[in-house]
Amino acid sequence: MSNSVTLTDNRNGKSYEFPIYDASVGPSVVDMSSFYKQTGMFSYDEGLTSTATCKSQITYIDGDKGILTHRGYPIEWLAENKLFLDVIHLLLYKDLPSEQRLDDFRYELKKRSYIHQGMHKLFDAFPDNAHPMAILQASVASLSAFYPDHLNMDIKEEYMEMAARIVAKIPTLVATAYRYKNGFPMAYPNLDRGFTENFLYMLRTYPYDHVRLRPIEVKALDTVFMLHADHEQNASTATVRAVGSTQAHPYACISSGIGALWGHAHGGANEGVIRMLERIGSVDRVDEFIKKAKDKNDPFRLMGFGHRVYKNFDPRAKVLKKLRDQLIDELGIDTNLIKIASRIEEIALNDDYFIQRNLYPNVDFHSGLILKALGIPNEMFAAIFVIGRTPGWIAQWIEQKEQGALKIVRPRQLYLGETQK
Repeated sequence: MSNSVTLTDNRNGKSYEFPIYDASVGPSVVDMSSFYKQTGMFSYDEGLTSTATCKSQITYIDGDKGILTHRGYPIEWLAENKLFLDVIHLLLYKDLPSEQRLDDFRYELKKRSYIHQGMHKLFDAFPDNAHPMAILQASVASLSAFYPDHLNMDIKEEYMEMAARIVAKIPTLVATAYRYKNGFPMAYPNLDRGFTENFLYMLRTYPYDHVRLRPIEVKALDTVFMLHADHEQNASTATVRAVGSTQAHPYACISSGIGALWGHAHGGANEGVIRMLERIGSVDRVDEFIKKAKDKNDPFRLMGFGHRVYKNFDPRAKVLKKLRDQLIDELGIDTNLIKIASRIEEIALNDDYFIQRNLYPNVDFHSGLILKALGIPNEMFAAIFVIGRTPGWIAQWIEQKEQGALKIVRPRQLYLGETQK
């Protein structure tokens, strides 16, 4: 077999052959599915950093070159020319919508944005100090109870309707969680507003009060959503696919993804950036903390720099940096946190220590400051991430569904415990 790789066990000289599959772009993969059957061993790859767990046509990332595309479209081009709603359609339906189709899709999501009145009893049951992610995870899991007519997911029309429903309701659930937590009067979706604009409206509105939303605010949040829409097989997406392999209901799959995203190393990273800036406290202390970041014996880490995938500039960070500066200029914001962040960025981009280690600002470094400028509290950052990422999660679930019979995810382990007693 020419398109294959041969592995030799140097302990006994035995060789084993495995096929190679070529990607349309990016690294090829070695099919190791028969590895245990051939060798009697398991492969070991902690964190699955070198393991492809699925075939996908949705998102491609080249971390070395700083490339991110959705179905072939570069993220920079999408951010410059399209709305988050366009990208949702691209992920779910595999193409960008025409103007008429976009209008129809916008209307479909609007009419599905209301939540069942009975769900308000669920929100009432949470204590005031409940974290928005806890409320969100529980409320998403409960959707299958309030909308039981889509429990059969074998018909395409059924699961595509379900996909539109979950994408439409997530912003309402996030806004409702926020308002209940803060004791604000209930707010319903406003059908006269666009997708992202409506979410900001639900956060800010009060009875009989006109909510003025500046175009730059809507554009900034829309872009934040778009840049988080999908990111290949990250921890939360892999979790959604893993739960999906058990044939669990997609609402349960999305709920599990929310749980994974809640982690500080994943969806909580931009909140960590703000906490770091608050800890530094002033521009005068930046040099002190840069020194701490360079000290391998100091536990302090510079949040928002470097990325697990990107070994070059995060392409999403470039987009957000430009938008962040525009937002700050138009809103006239000049906070202490922004001054600290700007000083850190200036040092990191010109310091050999950071350059040699590819520690460039990532998407979290800028998105946290944008959300802060929009008046969104830190504890809501991960929930905002959920709104952006849900279309990607459900698109991955649809792709998994349409690929046919699935093997349930069942990783192996290197057992190091006691022998039989």
